[in-house]
Amino acid sequence: MKTFIYLISIFIYILSNCDSVEASRKSRQEYEKTGHVIWDIKTNEKMVALTFDDGPNPVYTPQILDLLARYNAKATFFVIGSEADRNPSIIKREYREGHEIALHTYHHVYNFHSNKAEFKYELKKEANTIKRITGGYNPSLYRPVAGRINDFIVQNSIKNGYTVIMWSWHQDTRDWESPGTNIIINQVISNTRPGDIIIFHDSGGERKQTVKALKKILEFYNKTGYKCVTVSEMLFRSKSIIPQ
Repeated sequence: MKTFIYLISIFIYILSNCDSVEASRKSRQEYEKTGHVIWDIKTNEKMVALTFDDGPNPVYTPQILDLLARYNAKATFFVIGSEADRNPSIIKREYREGHEIALHTYHHVYNFHSNKAEFKYELKKEANTIKRITGGYNPSLYRPVAGRINDFIVQNSIKNGYTVIMWSWHQDTRDWESPGTNIIINQVISNTRPGDIIIFHDSGGERKQTVKALKKILEFYNKTGYKCVTVSEMLFRSKSIIPQ
């Protein structure tokens, strides 16, 4: 009997301390209603938001910035704080050239296990890092690593003053898998619609395919009259949400 009670106690302890993502996850529609989690942006303007996760990278991010400058395109970079510390000159360039810098945690943390202190530390440390490097820029957007959201992450993002930015479900390039340059190009071009938030990665592995695909994608947008803007600009211009 004692053994049974002991096992039950362990089971209850595990349940109470595990990351309850599934148990506390709402539907996309429920989260969107809060205005604090964004997948798409409703707009009739021909504009999209290019976003890049996991940088900055000393090899690929400068190449991406060169392409963006060539086509007068702006992007939002969801950077890792520790990588920003390693590559401050790239962060300065992103900021100087008018791109948006947003949070992706300092240590690329996937799960916070309902630890409010850890969550606040990760985002505050990264925000302070970006603010120090740029000389005062204060990020307002946050993308959870791997897009993992639940009530804990959403509620604590709100409490700490951040809007959670996901990406359009039809615009996941999955470039981290290196599926092939043409596959990345076709994924983006064939699915493009106004208000898309498109996800790429400028670090976390070899990103040659991403760079090559981006050139063709930017050429397509230039020819078809689409403008590439930051997430915050698209939010502002859509008038659906005005970022703080």
